[in-house]
Amino acid sequence: MSIEIYRDAWGIPHLRAGSARELARAQGRVTARDRAWQLEVERHRAQGTSAAFLGAGALSWDTLARRARLDDTARRCFGALERRDPETADWVRAYVDGVNEELPGTRAPEFARVGLAPGRWEPWTPLGVWLATHILFAGFPAKLWRDEALRHLGPDAIGLFAADGPGTSGSNGWLVAGPRTTTGHAVLAGDPHRYIEEPGVYQQIRLSCPEFDVIGLAVPGVPGIAHFGHTGTVAWSITNAMADYQDLYRERLRRTGAGVEALGPGGVWHRATRHTETVEVAGEAPVEIEVIETGRGPVIAGGPEGLGEGVPEEERPVFPGVPVALSLRYPPRVTEDLGFSALLPLLRARRTADVDRAFDLWAEPVNVVQAADTEGGLLHRVAGRVPVRPEANRLRPVPAWEPGHDWRGWHDSPRAGLTDGIAVMANQRGPATPLGVEFAPPHRADRITALLQEKEQWSAADMPLIHMDTHLASAQPLLDRIEALDGLSPEAVTTRETILRWDRRMVASSREAALYAAVRSAVVRRLAAHPAFAALTTPPAYPDVLLPWLGLVPRVAFALEHLLHAEELYGIDRAGIVRAAVEEMAAEPPRGTWGDTHRLAPWRALPEDEREAPAHAAALSAALSGDHDCVLCTSAVPGLTDLAARGPAARYVWDLARREDSFWVVPLGASGMPGSPHHRDQLPLWLRGDLVPVGTDWQQLKKED
Repeated sequence: MSIEIYRDAWGIPHLRAGSARELARAQGRVTARDRAWQLEVERHRAQGTSAAFLGAGALSWDTLARRARLDDTARRCFGALERRDPETADWVRAYVDGVNEELPGTRAPEFARVGLAPGRWEPWTPLGVWLATHILFAGFPAKLWRDEALRHLGPDAIGLFAADGPGTSGSNGWLVAGPRTTTGHAVLAGDPHRYIEEPGVYQQIRLSCPEFDVIGLAVPGVPGIAHFGHTGTVAWSITNAMADYQDLYRERLRRTGAGVEALGPGGVWHRATRHTETVEVAGEAPVEIEVIETGRGPVIAGGPEGLGEGVPEEERPVFPGVPVALSLRYPPRVTEDLGFSALLPLLRARRTADVDRAFDLWAEPVNVVQAADTEGGLLHRVAGRVPVRPEANRLRPVPAWEPGHDWRGWHDSPRAGLTDGIAVMANQRGPATPLGVEFAPPHRADRITALLQEKEQWSAADMPLIHMDTHLASAQPLLDRIEALDGLSPEAVTTRETILRWDRRMVASSREAALYAAVRSAVVRRLAAHPAFAALTTPPAYPDVLLPWLGLVPRVAFALEHLLHAEELYGIDRAGIVRAAVEEMAAEPPRGTWGDTHRLAPWRALPEDEREAPAHAAALSAALSGDHDCVLCTSAVPGLTDLAARGPAARYVWDLARREDSFWVVPLGASGMPGSPHHRDQLPLWLRGDLVPVGTDWQQLKKED
């Protein structure tokens, strides 16, 4: 059978081929056809060459990619894959062949705008794309924040500021077993929360060959369907386990006549590898960087001269007066395994036992997996590789020259069951608790559980009601503080009573939600400006790409519940701060609704062309419901902006009774090509909470030449 490409009414590709290998080639071809610009951006980001056409704003990322050895790690992992699993390696090659066949003929306008010609993909490029997409997923920079908070505020700060950080992605996922559904078969539903990108990070696709027929959400640039899939007889989905599996080491380095040495345990100096690389920067002079790797891992910040080169010694982070660098130890660099051997077995899965065995091969990122099959089989487990090491490694950077900080094998994968026929994961403490440090607050998980308990039986069509729930339980500590206020001005009394009458729902049309959000932002700003936190207002001289984890205002915003609830907070008069915030908003209240300021702000590698700007603004100007701790998790950063850069990067409902009764949607559309009718055609549905039916009838699809 030759490769056949079909499209449904939403432009979603349905691919059919005579073998798994030919199907991978077809997937590469259609992805290059639909997402050429996105693919090339991701390839360059994995290689650390994106600043050559995106400019100085991409330099910090490129420097991290080079120093962390992302491309070299991808090469090593692919080489190991060829030795361990030649079938999967050949399958990945076929995908790359498809990309290289289609990419040169792209008509994506972004290439001409930046003067970039499509390049050639290497066999290891999909592994590099996967690695670059997830290297910050586990949030290792949070260890830098904890280190700063601990040094300046003491050990209590770790618990007070524990929250889902600004760079950490989450998800909702729930499994309803057959006895709790109208069909007697299980239903899986949820939505992964990530930065909303244009084009989107997930690609709706169908892959069909004599071996399997799978619908699901693929990652552009990577073959197969890793995170969310339905084979017809078994379906699976994931949420971020919030595990900690990357370590930072403080390194003492010195230059010698032969190169660079690193101080190891016992005061012994060991040779480190070293070379230099040149990063091209559009419109500016090239930048030469030094790439160093110790026995712990690649050095991602600093060098033999210490952290913050060019910064006065007394302002350098960690240990003033002591030259220190930071190295990153991450599992694929250690094991030469990114878990790609799980991808083909997932496509071939027929039962939950097959999915279970496939995820035994999973490496990164570490996820909580839920799965169900048509025979009643259920699965709820953690998948991924987490090293066994001392507790100190999990909390903050540890000194490489002290003994006792090495890795000592790998944790077993925890498993869990269902309660009353349901299982809910929303990044809260659950089966992955032994593997992590900070988890999301329990509000989303508790709310989903409560909603599922409201009736005995559920259908696939019911699930959008849960996707779109806007109840904000995390508002309670601030509401309690507002309720306790007295002696307010008459205007502030009115503001206080208006907020207390609010139904706790972050609905776009709600003026009360807008007023609550404005008071919350004022409280966050005032807390962050308090002298008690002055030492944390200026981030240390770490690379720019790591600074989002070190911003004080976002840290206060996402930890506000803890900071307001604590018995004592470094002598801060929180009642006075809340009072001042209420008076501020009473004097100058927000004029509109929550949706007037809470709007979608997707990330784009390249700002829109001036000719596109009006259409772009119009497409994204719709009011947005939800908030960070709602099930409808559309995350703003209180104190900084009401715009939402993060949110549901897709929604799905997998029905095990009839796959064709499943649903899905993405924030924008199936195509990454500006001007395509499917570039943003799903956005109105996504905003309303509607879903697109999963069509599986080939007769209802349109064949593409």
